[in-house]
Amino acid sequence: MSSPKKRRLIVGMSGASGLPYGIRILEVLHKLREFELHLVMTSAAKLNVSIETDRTIKDVEALADVVHNAQNISASIASGSFQTEGMIVAPCSMRALSAITNSLADNLLARAADVTLKERRRLVLLPREAPLHVGHCRLLYEASQMGVIIYPPAPSFYDRPKTIENLLDTIAGRVLSLFGIDTGLVKPWTGLDGKSED
Repeated sequence: MSSPKKRRLIVGMSGASGLPYGIRILEVLHKLREFELHLVMTSAAKLNVSIETDRTIKDVEALADVVHNAQNISASIASGSFQTEGMIVAPCSMRALSAITNSLADNLLARAADVTLKERRRLVLLPREAPLHVGHCRLLYEASQMGVIIYPPAPSFYDRPKTIENLLDTIAGRVLSLFGIDTGLVKPWTGLDGKSED
């Protein structure tokens, strides 16, 4: 009797600062072993691996089950007939946001995101740009109108994070919870334990 196929999830990484967020999401998913992970990284994202981390591109790619070339528009994840749970783009550059919002599928990351939207699957973008000008705000607004979940990677502090890893875990856990994945990384807010809320 054959084992059931794993659910598939796409992780895209583009050329904004914040690559450690995407890497942590991959690490958590890799450890859970519940998903077949498809990774697509733009050339700018690959450049940021050496700038923002002590890892190599091969280290990051090893966390995925399938690694796709960002220029391969004929890849499996470019088709709606390839069933996935959805896609996370972490980090999401303003260029990638613009391409996704305007349906400019000029690389596999943008095409896979476009497919995710047209198939009414969950698409979560982590834009990492500050401050935002009106053009950025317009794109974020339009993407949200299209059904994109915009998740700026701004960690909470009520759980008193002590390390960068704590901050990364908060974002990874919250993003994955949007897909119904319980990572155990996020302590849910339960109120002020009887203290006055006035």
